[in-house]
Amino acid sequence: MAAEGTLNTNVVHESEAQRQHARLKVPAKIRFQDSRGLSTECDLLDLSAGGFSFTQEQLSTLVGRNHKGQLVFQIDGLTMAIDVAFQVRSVYAEGHRIGCEFHNLRPREVAALRYLITAYLSGEMVTVGDMLNTLQRDNFTKARKKDSGTGMGLFSRMRATLVSLLIFLIGLGAATYVVHQLYELYFVTHADSAMVSVPVERVGMPREGKVQALVAVGSEVAKGAPLATFSTSMLDVLKGSLPESEMNPDNLQRLFSNSFQGTLTSPCDCTVSAQLVGDGQTASKGAPVFELIPRDSQPQVEARFPYKSFAKVQPGTLVNFHVAGESEPRVGKIASVSLREGGLASDIRVMIASDAPLTTDLAGRPTEVSIEGLDGGALLGKVMAAGK
Repeated sequence: MAAEGTLNTNVVHESEAQRQHARLKVPAKIRFQDSRGLSTECDLLDLSAGGFSFTQEQLSTLVGRNHKGQLVFQIDGLTMAIDVAFQVRSVYAEGHRIGCEFHNLRPREVAALRYLITAYLSGEMVTVGDMLNTLQRDNFTKARKKDSGTGMGLFSRMRATLVSLLIFLIGLGAATYVVHQLYELYFVTHADSAMVSVPVERVGMPREGKVQALVAVGSEVAKGAPLATFSTSMLDVLKGSLPESEMNPDNLQRLFSNSFQGTLTSPCDCTVSAQLVGDGQTASKGAPVFELIPRDSQPQVEARFPYKSFAKVQPGTLVNFHVAGESEPRVGKIASVSLREGGLASDIRVMIASDAPLTTDLAGRPTEVSIEGLDGGALLGKVMAAGK
């Protein structure tokens, strides 16, 4: 026994010394053409999945020479030949034993040889039906995949990393989008429509007549300042107060040809926001001519929410809104809640006061309004309602 701490390097595992293929003495023949072009048929000494050997004293062959031939077997009284290509690997005792190795065997030939060798080892009888069944089956499996990290160059590894990163980013983006949509669906309440609203004073026609403006849209006017002049027929002014004795054709013609001049004045310190009747046009009595915005008025956001959002649209509730044309959203509070004037409605009208003052030039702009946050009870109610 070797001393402790020393290694015996003269050791070979038995698997390293055993043959790669088992050699069997199978009754078969090899038929091929020798180097002189003569057809030769010899009995096999042994056969394995990797090659065979035979004896032929009169055959002159050289080690390394390649030949093509046929392995001939007798099965159920029938002769079966398998086309093979082989190479002479060894010649012993002047032709008493010539060893050959198969080359480029196709899967069908390999399956047939293995079936014959396995049947011979197990002592089973080889039949034509079993041979045909073996050749019809897929007797091979795919090769095992090698380690993906070996044999890859720098460019291949970088490309694989980039593809993996791209797939990860696409998956992350899709997951983020789904989470955002779920949050918007269950935790955010959106208004059906909204706009910046400003209190407006309307100045109408006291009588039917033609209008001529004295101020331009956007100008500021003081209370009592003239806005426009209007002219109307004298007959229209005296209509209803003219006595019957004066209602003769001549007098009516004279009154119709004469006109009465009047002036429209501002009811407040305002800014002219719109002129509804053009210069020289005729407006009926009571028709609005100008829209005025009081200087001290504070614009608010008017929004409409669905009635099912009643629990969320309460006075004092914080809301987020984004006015069209502005880059940053704003924050405000619900100032008042009401239904449509004159009766019931399917939507709720809400007036929102902004924390930062809004300018009057934003009047009429569309606005996106949302209320974030949702308690557990309301979330459960929405889920149950969506499932119905």
